[in-house]
Amino acid sequence: MNIQIRQGTARDLPAVHGLVGELARFERAASSFTATIEEYEEDFREGFFEVIVAEDMATRTVVGMALYNYVYSTWKGRMLYLEDFVVTPDYRRFGIGQRLWDVLKERGRERGCKLMKWQVLDWNEGAIRFYKAQEAEIETEWYNGKLVL
Repeated sequence: MNIQIRQGTARDLPAVHGLVGELARFERAASSFTATIEEYEEDFREGFFEVIVAEDMATRTVVGMALYNYVYSTWKGRMLYLEDFVVTPDYRRFGIGQRLWDVLKERGRERGCKLMKWQVLDWNEGAIRFYKAQEAEIETEWYNGKLVL
């Protein structure tokens, strides 16, 4: 299996959008996934987010991705926020997630980030095991807030 991990480009956005849709269905939140491919394209162009992709070179298919942006922590300084992290089911257990994770951490370090944060559903045991294997702390004492604008 020849998988290339690379910085995503605008050409990858349809595949990224599709993976996010798959993730939304997995998370039982498909109706909440309303961002269009056109919004992805505009927001990517404007630098609102970046993405690292895993591409199967034999099929030229994006089989995994880590979509992220940079934010600021008043306690730590520069921070990388991981919005979505997914590897398609047929490509799991081959180390692709680990390779994406390692590149993501390196991107954060290159930008001077002191912290990386993300969310994980409490029932997503596979993801929680992965994060704990990375020596990540899974916080349970904070509630998440959101407001649709």
